[in-house]
Amino acid sequence: MNGPLKRAALACLLMFGLLMVNVNYVQAVRAEDYRADSRNKRNFYDRYQVERGRILAGDQVLAESVENPESDYRFQRRYPKGPIYAHITGYFSPESESGIEQARNQLLDGSSADLLIRRSIDLFTNKASKGASVDLTIRPKAQEAAYNALRQSGKRGAVVALEPKTGAILAMVSLPTYDPNKLSTPNKGEVFAAYNKLDADKTSPLINRAISRSYPPGSTYKVLTAAAFLEDDSSRGPQTVVEAPQLLDLPNVPTAQDLPNSGGAACGTGQVSLVFALEKSCNTPFGKIGMDLGYDAMNEQASRFGIGGDPLEIPMRAADSSFGDEVDAAALAQASIGQRDNQMTPLQMAMVSAGIANNGTVMKPYLVNKVADAEGGEVEAADPEEVGEAVSPETAGKLRQMMVSVVQNGTASAAQISGINVGGKTGTAETAEGQDPHAWFISFAPAEDPKVAVAVIVESGSAGSDASGGQTAAPIAKAVMEAVLR
Repeated sequence: MNGPLKRAALACLLMFGLLMVNVNYVQAVRAEDYRADSRNKRNFYDRYQVERGRILAGDQVLAESVENPESDYRFQRRYPKGPIYAHITGYFSPESESGIEQARNQLLDGSSADLLIRRSIDLFTNKASKGASVDLTIRPKAQEAAYNALRQSGKRGAVVALEPKTGAILAMVSLPTYDPNKLSTPNKGEVFAAYNKLDADKTSPLINRAISRSYPPGSTYKVLTAAAFLEDDSSRGPQTVVEAPQLLDLPNVPTAQDLPNSGGAACGTGQVSLVFALEKSCNTPFGKIGMDLGYDAMNEQASRFGIGGDPLEIPMRAADSSFGDEVDAAALAQASIGQRDNQMTPLQMAMVSAGIANNGTVMKPYLVNKVADAEGGEVEAADPEEVGEAVSPETAGKLRQMMVSVVQNGTASAAQISGINVGGKTGTAETAEGQDPHAWFISFAPAEDPKVAVAVIVESGSAGSDASGGQTAAPIAKAVMEAVLR
């Protein structure tokens, strides 16, 4: 009799042991998996019980949590001017976030270690904890000017405006856009249907073109080629004469593939000043400069502007920009005028313009000005950071002089602002066969003491007589600069 009892007791003990092992495995090892599982309804309800902090641009509320006492989900995210700021704020959906909502999620929902003291005080005083507020560097007037001007073009594209001396992002717009309110309700069915529709849209409204997509920069890149040329010999300047053939002979390629100027036109008399070549956006002199300097010098100059370095986080991560790999002299000539494998984000080209405006020093771009807890206590504050010196102050001065001449005497007259000296460079970027080229424009103002630097890309925005972006992209940049300055 004792034998069966012992065996039964042993079996029970073994089962209790296995049960304890399983409980500890579920609660410790698998806890995070179950917590993140989309079927976890408790986690889903908890997501809407916290009053997330606001996202602000000065005194403008870009995102806030509003209470709904009639719903099982206590708080719901609201975006008062949703589409204008969508690619900055992002959305807060039932199972995911994007933009600032994602990049600063732990601060916004109050779970960050930086808010531990605030949470402890709230616990002691029996007060409901709230998330921190995130104040952005965005200037609402500049943002709305960029949005309206780009929308009026009827094209897809992006605009980035920076403060040259700090790197603060003053405006960042991407079109087409979307309404984050439709992706931020607790109703999963509605949100998933809205998201799937946006995701299937061939115009890619969910993509932030300002930072997440790179393009050939076209003739805007000629300012970097000019920078490398000037840095190579400090005696050179805007009036230095450069060779400007009507057709640049490219080594080891058929004559039919040699490099022409736009429309096959001549560039002056074949020997022109550097500033004239930039004003008229001639291809052949800059292609020759690139080949003469060589790949290493050109790539080094690019890297000094932050191109090809560590990925940028503003705090959302930006796509990489690259001058391109070393192939041959023909590829180098084409990359030196912003084509071939040369790929830049609008953010990166804004950094180029800002670096020239800032006496050659490139600042790291940033979007968060400060973070404050629910009682207004400072948690985090921006600390401007240098990427490095891209060119000497002397070279930067020469480049600014030439870019002002481009606006006053060259292809960018549409960017002129009465009473203010504006520097800029237009660009055209060849795309797929049968499609109009992209229109680019980079700029800064006022030239004597720049307060704003802008990069604009209008997808398939150059056509007919507007082959350099001067009539499509430049007016958009002008509107943004005016909004910042006036």
